[in-house]
Amino acid sequence: MALGTAVIVGVGPGLGLALAHTFADAGHPIAMLARGKAQLNVYAAELTSAGQDARGYVTDASDPDNLRAAIHSAITEMGAPDVLVYNVGVLTPDSPIGGDDHDWAHNTAINILGARVAADAILPELRDGRGTLLFTGGGYALHPSKEFSSLSVGKARLRAYVQVRHDQLAGTGVHATSITITAGIGSTPRFEPTEIAKAYLKLDNQPDSEWQHEFVY
Repeated sequence: MALGTAVIVGVGPGLGLALAHTFADAGHPIAMLARGKAQLNVYAAELTSAGQDARGYVTDASDPDNLRAAIHSAITEMGAPDVLVYNVGVLTPDSPIGGDDHDWAHNTAINILGARVAADAILPELRDGRGTLLFTGGGYALHPSKEFSSLSVGKARLRAYVQVRHDQLAGTGVHATSITITAGIGSTPRFEPTEIAKAYLKLDNQPDSEWQHEFVY
């Protein structure tokens, strides 16, 4: 049986692209969402040249209406999803003291509001009402950094959100989980993007009896 669309929010040259390749290789049509149109066109061409169904959709995850519209377009054009990957974060260093209010508001919108908006947009459209919602977390949620304060706070909030979402969806056939990545992507062979992406696919294929709200990688 054909698989549903994998909607990946936050596709860049690292983990996002690795996730697109990994889920495409597993048989999913791939809807890639990101801000850069030219970059998305390159990624889509790379996948389609290998015979895979992939398209790019320009969006800003900090803008709820824009994100909803992009997800709706992806589903309309590519078919009902059975996977959402929310792989978005702002890696800019900042301090817990002072800072620009707009930057903090933007980072909060990226880290948590966008995750909620994406999940809410996907859930009613899931093929057969079943699917997987995967959210990229980070070790700063467990061990906050004063050098990356808004990211630490954002990932902690995301972790809490996914836990309550997981609990809310228990018994519905929908698995919501965060992948807490505890080291820098690319810092060691284990943390190469292609290796991390395999963990996401494994979680998507995990039996219901093993579902948890968090996978610490």
